Amino acid sequence: MRSCSICKDMEITPGRFEDYKKLAHYHYRDSPESGLGPFAAIYAVRPTGRIKWRADTDTVGVIVYTMPNPHVELRNVATAGLFAGLDRDTQLALVNKNIRRIARVIIEPRFRGISLASWLVRTTMPLMKVPIIEALAVMGLVNPFFEKAGMQVYTAKTPLRNARLIEALGSVGIEDRCLINPRIVQDRIGRLDEGSGQFIEREISLFLQTYGSRRTMSPGLNRTRYVLTKLTDRPAYYIWFNPDMELRI
Repeated sequence: MRSCSICKDMEITPGRFEDYKKLAHYHYRDSPESGLGPFAAIYAVRPTGRIKWRADTDTVGVIVYTMPNPHVELRNVATAGLFAGLDRDTQLALVNKNIRRIARVIIEPRFRGISLASWLVRTTMPLMKVPIIEALAVMGLVNPFFEKAGMQVYTAKTPLRNARLIEALGSVGIEDRCLINPRIVQDRIGRLDEGSGQFIEREISLFLQTYGSRRTMSPGLNRTRYVLTKLTDRPAYYIWFNPDMELRI
């Protein structure tokens, strides 16, 4: 496991919503339609020592924990059906007692690529004091820092229509790693030659046929953002079992 080279000059402290707001615009889900919503805990990475004066900020990373989603298909796979087959109220109570979800992990761009994200996840998961931590993330497919932090990954089968559009985008030079950033994808679509542009337009129109009124969306950033949301709406599922805590029944 790659170590965090400058973690000795960083500290992880309880954070505030203001810490998240400072870095929110760096997250791939940031858009006018998205929002953080209620959260269970926030932790911030703050520079200390020799790099404090160079960092130009008091927050270089943030992780946000929320309550879990009631129903997650791959949770049943990862836990061998532990939370399945129960009545709704019992299931909800059991999930809320035992699980917290990582909703955001954001590192300021100047401090990426040094394993800061995996250090942040690995350090804060035990602080939540629950048996299970989970995450659903497209970004983890690009940068597997959740796995580096000790979480186990489960992936769902990609729907055929999604695979077709991903392949089409790749054929014109828009790689998988770009699909978490709508602005980059829109910029690259806008730079395509006429033939490639018409090809991608047909493929996007075909993809949107199953999304009701959205199938007539006009080309542009909003449509690209919506398409990418649907294109990656079956993200990888990550889970960590706290070795020091038993399940709360």
